[in-house]
Amino acid sequence: MQRAPGKVLHDAVCNHLNLVEGDYFGLEFPDHKKMMVWLDLLKPVTKQIRRPKHVVVKFVVKFFPPDHAQLQEELTRYLFALQVKQDLAQGRLTCNDTSTALLISHIVQSEIGDFDETIDREHLAKNKYIPQQEALEDKIMEFHRSHTGQTPAESDFQLLEIARRLEMYGIRLHPAKDREGTKINLAVANTGILVFQGHTKINAFNWAKVRKLSFKRKRFLIKLRPDVNSSFQDTLEFLMASRDFCKSFWKICVEHHAFFRLFEEPKPKPKPVLFSRGSSFRFSGRTQKQVLDYVKEGGHKKVQFERKHSKIQSIRSLTAQPSEQHTEVPKQSSSFAYGDDNDSAAVQSCRQGREMKASPKDTGQHKSHSLKKSPKEGKKVDGAVVSTVEEEEEAAKDRMQQNRPQSQQPSTAGSLTGSPHLSELSINSQGGPSVANMSLSPNLSPDAKQPSPLISPLLNDPSCIRTDDEEEVKRKRFPTEKAYFIAKEAATTERTYLKDLEVITSWFQSAVSQEDCMPETLKNLIFSNFEPLHKFHAGFLKEIEQRLALWEGRSNAHIKGDYQRIGDVMLKNIQSMKQLTIHLWKHNEILVELENGIKNSRKLETFCRDFELQKVCYLPLNTFLLRPLHRLMHYKQIMERLCKHYPPSHIDFRDSRAALAEVSEMVAQLHGNMIKMENFQKLHELKKDLIGIDNLVIPGREFIRLGSLSKLSGKGLQQRMFFLFNDILLYTSRGLTASNQFKVHGHLPLYGMTIEESEEEWGVPHCLTLRGQHQSIVVAASARSEMDKWTEDIQMAIDLAEKSSGPAPELLASSPPDNKSPDETTVDQESEDDLSASRTSLERQSPHRGNTTVHVCWHRNTSVSMIDFSIAVENQLSGNLLRKFKNSNGWQKLWVVFTNFCMFFYKSHQDNHPLASLPLLGYSLTIPSESENIHKDYVFKLHFKSHVYYFRAESEYTFERWMEVIRSATSSASRTRALSHKEPHAY
Repeated sequence: MQRAPGKVLHDAVCNHLNLVEGDYFGLEFPDHKKMMVWLDLLKPVTKQIRRPKHVVVKFVVKFFPPDHAQLQEELTRYLFALQVKQDLAQGRLTCNDTSTALLISHIVQSEIGDFDETIDREHLAKNKYIPQQEALEDKIMEFHRSHTGQTPAESDFQLLEIARRLEMYGIRLHPAKDREGTKINLAVANTGILVFQGHTKINAFNWAKVRKLSFKRKRFLIKLRPDVNSSFQDTLEFLMASRDFCKSFWKICVEHHAFFRLFEEPKPKPKPVLFSRGSSFRFSGRTQKQVLDYVKEGGHKKVQFERKHSKIQSIRSLTAQPSEQHTEVPKQSSSFAYGDDNDSAAVQSCRQGREMKASPKDTGQHKSHSLKKSPKEGKKVDGAVVSTVEEEEEAAKDRMQQNRPQSQQPSTAGSLTGSPHLSELSINSQGGPSVANMSLSPNLSPDAKQPSPLISPLLNDPSCIRTDDEEEVKRKRFPTEKAYFIAKEAATTERTYLKDLEVITSWFQSAVSQEDCMPETLKNLIFSNFEPLHKFHAGFLKEIEQRLALWEGRSNAHIKGDYQRIGDVMLKNIQSMKQLTIHLWKHNEILVELENGIKNSRKLETFCRDFELQKVCYLPLNTFLLRPLHRLMHYKQIMERLCKHYPPSHIDFRDSRAALAEVSEMVAQLHGNMIKMENFQKLHELKKDLIGIDNLVIPGREFIRLGSLSKLSGKGLQQRMFFLFNDILLYTSRGLTASNQFKVHGHLPLYGMTIEESEEEWGVPHCLTLRGQHQSIVVAASARSEMDKWTEDIQMAIDLAEKSSGPAPELLASSPPDNKSPDETTVDQESEDDLSASRTSLERQSPHRGNTTVHVCWHRNTSVSMIDFSIAVENQLSGNLLRKFKNSNGWQKLWVVFTNFCMFFYKSHQDNHPLASLPLLGYSLTIPSESENIHKDYVFKLHFKSHVYYFRAESEYTFERWMEVIRSATSSASRTRALSHKEPHAY
């Protein structure tokens, strides 16, 4: 063995462990100078390890991929999890206490199973995962309690998901000095070479920017590609402790570059005839691409393995990963330690161990989700609807503080203090320190200069930056036909729909079960009608994804026939969906009964309001109750596009047309019910935004338009929020309320009202006079187009009021309703001419959501109509987009959900809640010009004042779809154009 090359020993260890993806690992040992070096796979072992009997060779992770989902074997993920455990214990993986506790909680879950306080305390007393662990034990157990039902494999996956977001994940620091003699640390990662000062990353050199790596004695040299926008010199020089240290780091860099960037192993250089110059070292082994291709081809035998430190056994793989197609999980037949001491993989000799069999577990095991924190414990600033999970918040804060000196963006910490404007970056506190949680509501005041909302460390993680080469390779792997992308849209939107159903069936149900606030009859009504829908659509999504996997050629299954179609899957499931129509008819009753319950029970009202402040509830709660009806229309639109694309002779045309007919019939049956429910839901949503009016929701009342207008008074023009219904026009202002609500200042019955333009009379642009029977007011719109929309809708509402007597005026009250708190009635003391007071409450902590459509319209000085809301229901979309800032170089992949005039951003489609949101009302949508130097296909640009974002789609079809749906939010249609738009898409 000693005379054989290092590769023989490495392969022997991998074979002993039955490890297929062994290329991510390496053998490490101390050389004669006690410096830890990697075993060279090409050199004989005897030339590297001089005294083998006295040397401990460690088997450790060498290459850390950007996404652990690329690790396709459970055994590989288990070994990576052990590496994380070892790095935590050794202090190499540094992070804040919250992240540390969360990491350890997943380790404990994988080792002892579900939470039991007594067992947990005993286990933590016997096992020290970090120094001074005692201070974190309560937090560890608190996190462990939430992992109930999680298998060891799932715990490994979640552990790696958290670890990969940490800055020091997979980082080995190599001491060096820069040209000025400043002490720094160098490290290499999958993205390139990193520079640290202490444990703070201060610079990074992406592989795409590096032209050449070399070393000369103790000097390590990085030659960069020329860049006119860069202030760096052509060649960077770093001084290391010795030539051996320098050469060792250079070798590691060469290997990382080859493993992550090359498609295949580099060929050896020809030997020189006379003398050699420089090192002949080269990377040996498979590249990451070759490893991925090999595992996907499935040419290896699956074996089971034993988890040495776990008291529970699992052979279940994580089927949720896109790269895994229901593979079995390998079983290791060795007793194998990892890391130092009890956790070290000391490969002194290959010892045969025990083989332990594990029984398969149900892959469909249901996990209940519990709401860990009540909004009462920590209320939101600016009513921020979205935020990050607690461990990410703390990590984000750490990274933000560490990188602040090097950041090109101004600091945003505490930017809300004293600001009278809707902030670009909202800070949220939930039972802990203030951290970077984002509500991406761009600054709406013309004079304020706020930083970009998408600069969060969570949405700007270097591990998520894709190089152009990587994206091009990925794009070439998948089909290019339009039908494939239509089918893919069905899958991506179905994922979002399933997550929306889980808000009710999992999160809301779990919260209700913990609080005695809802009658049993109402519980049964809601959950007995939503759970069958969730179960059905979970299977529906699985079928669509399996078909897409076959279409893309990712599946290992050998299925005969033409699987490049989707119509047959849609037809089968839409026909099955008809049996669920009985549940859809119940949704009207559910909506009414829930609102009645809220009206009659202050406890239920408080509970629902608090639930809406949870991060998973990113939309108003009653909006989720309408999702099943909205989804039917999305199926109809998808099938319409598919039928329009297919020629009649296509193999999928008949099934697609039949599916379209089936879903069109269902939509037609539920059309009237859905229109009534949407109006009912909108009235109740507006009721939460208004104080000073009773009985807003009454039979016969219909919402028409809301928006910001300026009202002319003795003190001049003052901004007011107007709400137009089919019988009355309300005008309100934002006051110093503790709940961010709008106070009703007055109302004008539409019966007998007249409307006339009065720009010349008052000398105010875009001015209208509204003359009622008892009062007249003068208002001005922000633009001619806004004035035209208001004029059109008010005139239509007047005509409707003339045809019916309408509600009696006494149904309106000038005082706040009696179920409001005393704070909300006494604090709201705004006078008609107190303009400054109406612009401050967004910065106050509030139990009410502060970024609803009403608030966005107030700050963007625009309006939306009920028809706009109906069009928005049609124009919902989900999928991956690449995002780029105006002044940044890289593109970052994000999962984006577009709904309710807003883009919600996630790291992946598996996340339970968005990290940030960007309301698009008032934004302009364009295609980048040549001068912007984008030079990429399928890119669109979103622009509002100084805020510019570029988004890049994966195909022409998806680009056109994103342009179509976003245009519906950025350019509110007039009633005439909106009605003509809706005709071909009638419910």
